[in-house]
Amino acid sequence: MTPQEIKATLGAGLLSFPVTHFDAEGKFAPESYKRHVEWLSSFDAPVLFAAGGTGEFFSLAPGEIPAVVKAAKEASGKTAIVSGCGYGTEVAVEIARSVEKAGADGILLLPHYLIDAPQEGLYVHIKRVCQSVGIGVMVYNRDNSIIGVDTLKRLCDECPNLVGFKDGTGDIGLIRQITATMGDRLTYLGGMPTAELFAEAYLGAGFTTYSSAVFNFVPGLAVEFYAALRGGNRARCEEILRDFFYPFMALRARRKGYAVSAVKAGVRLQGFAAGKVRPPLDDLTLEEEAILEKLIAPWKR
Repeated sequence: MTPQEIKATLGAGLLSFPVTHFDAEGKFAPESYKRHVEWLSSFDAPVLFAAGGTGEFFSLAPGEIPAVVKAAKEASGKTAIVSGCGYGTEVAVEIARSVEKAGADGILLLPHYLIDAPQEGLYVHIKRVCQSVGIGVMVYNRDNSIIGVDTLKRLCDECPNLVGFKDGTGDIGLIRQITATMGDRLTYLGGMPTAELFAEAYLGAGFTTYSSAVFNFVPGLAVEFYAALRGGNRARCEEILRDFFYPFMALRARRKGYAVSAVKAGVRLQGFAAGKVRPPLDDLTLEEEAILEKLIAPWKR
């Protein structure tokens, strides 16, 4: 896809990040992964993000990422595939080029490694990555990579393939200033953990879509919630929040890292051999998996 095509596709509906499947030895399991991606692609999501945050990008070696992207492309049919990208500038450029060769339709630039950086440093970092590829780039505003309005405007002026802005800060004041300033120059994506909990507020701030982690294992429910949100059916949204998302949030909050681990457990409970999470994450306990299994029972495939 061209950058403008992926920009339009990103704004066309619900988005999600498939978990990365590992075998018993902790190595990437492409066949199981492809079966999962194929199943997800049968639901109404125009873009899937391979090797993203929920896909344990942070625990993948840079050389593994193109293989994940290639497998996703092979299984996704007409669904577009955006790859995770990140770390320091030189590594990020290498990853960006490698996934472009592997067939990615775009990249999501995750926060750089470890350090806080000044706005000028963020500007150079993002610009270098954008200029290293011809595909569309989305930036992820989160943690140690908080992009100011002026910095983002400079980048949009100089990088035609910068097409998306994803936010995981929850700072509604900042993101509303960004959407008011940049207008339709970018597609805006909600990126808070369990994004459905914040979707109504983000919609009011000018974000038309978000990435749903639970789409990994209850895609029908995720699509129904998104349709109710966009259709203004607040009663149905609140019903789904009470019945599923708030109990899931309570489970997710039990331990650090469960925003990923609980999702991967849900994928396993749906019958896919997704494997365990890699360190430094840890898996749910058997008791917690039983709680999750009961929670998703109405939406078992």
